[in-house]
Amino acid sequence: MRLMLAAATTLALMLPASAESLDIPSGTYKNDPTHSSIVWKVSHIGFSTYTGMFAREAIDATIELDADDVANSKLSVTLAGREVRTLHPGDTDFNAEIASAMFMNTAEFPEVTFTATEIDVTGENTADITGELTIAGQTHPLTLKTTLNQAANHPMAGTPALGITATGSLMRSQYGNEGLLGPISDEVTIEIQAEFMKQD
Repeated sequence: MRLMLAAATTLALMLPASAESLDIPSGTYKNDPTHSSIVWKVSHIGFSTYTGMFAREAIDATIELDADDVANSKLSVTLAGREVRTLHPGDTDFNAEIASAMFMNTAEFPEVTFTATEIDVTGENTADITGELTIAGQTHPLTLKTTLNQAANHPMAGTPALGITATGSLMRSQYGNEGLLGPISDEVTIEIQAEFMKQD
């Protein structure tokens, strides 16, 4: 019996936290820029998928976590639009073109924002996070399919933390982004990786 109890306890500690409630304290959690990324992809004339991202220092995300009922939590994200990047570090001209009025128009609209309006827990460690995404002054709903990777005390930082992976897609023409529409796809897919640390 003791062996079975010990095995069950060990297994419970190894399992990820449920998405409905988390075994870390409620409170304010901020993203760790070093371990956060937002990657975007578009189809290029159907021949390839072109990939870019936002510089890690561009990402400012906050979770107001209700650990007892995750669905009551709040999420807000602000991106510095001018920090949009291709995955070719030396291609500064193309980075500037993507930030220009031809695409994202970051001179007039320097920030991209997302504010969650609903968190729908869909499984043991999954949720659909729906919110309002604003790009270039235009706001439309966006749903992110989100997986909780882990919620625990961070072994290196020594503070409660959680990590998520999220994916979604949007039609850029909805946000007035019509540069080279046709050769470059209207649909933009997004993948987010983020670690959040509890704030004192």
